[in-house]
Amino acid sequence: MERAVEALGFEVVQLERGGGRRRPLLRLRIDRPGVSAGRSGVTVEDCAAVAREVRARSAEANGGDENWVLEVSSPGVDRPLVKAADYARFAGSRVRVKGYAPLAERGRRLDGTLLGLAAGPSEAFALEVDGDRVEIPLEAVASARLVYDWDAVGGGEGDKGKR
Repeated sequence: MERAVEALGFEVVQLERGGGRRRPLLRLRIDRPGVSAGRSGVTVEDCAAVAREVRARSAEANGGDENWVLEVSSPGVDRPLVKAADYARFAGSRVRVKGYAPLAERGRRLDGTLLGLAAGPSEAFALEVDGDRVEIPLEAVASARLVYDWDAVGGGEGDKGKR
């Protein structure tokens, strides 16, 4: 399935399975490769095209016996960081990281500026938190997401009523 999505010019950001036995669910988040934070550009038409292709490939593979729900969407403004390459790609962006245990001796949740992948033999990324540089092993991360700056687009609290 990932190859089919890539052939259409998108990358699979996240693939989640859910639902029940009678009606399984496949949730697919797609993005355009190389796009910067908050600027996915994935349209409803793009999602529909990917859904059609995934359904067609699945029907070919399973003989047309389909009884599952497919949801295709963009990753959203709070895009999850899933692959190691995401930590390099979105360097300079604000992120929110949740750990399985306290991270960098600070807490299980950290907000900061992503500095990119850390140099060294282990897979880790660097984060600036309150003016300090900390390194966090990828294996310690339960989830990480971009933090969208609503104030930068005029959506902050101070802008209410000014439109």
